[in-house]
Amino acid sequence: MKKYKCMFCGHIYDPAIGDEAHGIPAGTAFEDLPENWKCPGCGAEKEYFEPID
Repeated sequence: MKKYKCMFCGHIYDPAIGDEAHGIPAGTAFEDLPENWKCPGCGAEKEYFEPID
């Protein structure tokens, strides 16, 4: 599963870690995040994340 980086604040969503603070368990692919999920760093919407290697 790919990691994704916020274009605004640089926060990296790592599916191996998830986002426990917002109820997203480890192993959740970025594509499977709820549509209303926002960046924990700055509040940006999913559309402002880009895949990284």
